[in-house]
Amino acid sequence: MAQSPDRPVILITMKIHLTPSLLMAAALVACSALMAEDAKKESVSVAFHESDKFTDARSSFGGETDKHYLDTLATHLKKSAERRLAPGQKLEVTFTDIDLAGDFVPTNANAHDVRVIRDIWIPRQKLTFRLLDEQGQVIKEGERRLTDLNFMNNPGLIGRSEPLFYDKALLTDWIAKELKS
Repeated sequence: MAQSPDRPVILITMKIHLTPSLLMAAALVACSALMAEDAKKESVSVAFHESDKFTDARSSFGGETDKHYLDTLATHLKKSAERRLAPGQKLEVTFTDIDLAGDFVPTNANAHDVRVIRDIWIPRQKLTFRLLDEQGQVIKEGERRLTDLNFMNNPGLIGRSEPLFYDKALLTDWIAKELKS
């Protein structure tokens, strides 16, 4: 609100006396809000089984599995799934293999950490999952092998320059199909 030079500003202050019981109530409300947020965050859990043996989840030629890449995929999966889960549902996902889109071409020593995306190096993910209801009963479970042979030719995909774009798109598509309402 803009202040007019013709109008005086009136400030009203109140002295609030906080009793121990009022402080306790405020603390409980704050804790409840934090616990609710934590519960929402815990509605999707992601694990990586023997990630050091994954086909290709590395960020350089001949490198080891990149934990940052795994964390990026886990974060994306959690966000995608949380939007589609019914209240109280939980999703547990364990990746057993990942083969990221593209690969490293060892022909140029200066480009050992440049992932080249070509349609012959398709994204593949193998995972197991369990979808649980509010009481912890299994609604759906199984093993899925995710792949998209046509990953580079989908005209509807926007943002292809984003890191792990095709791999994230594979997860988004799976979540949409698996958790459709």
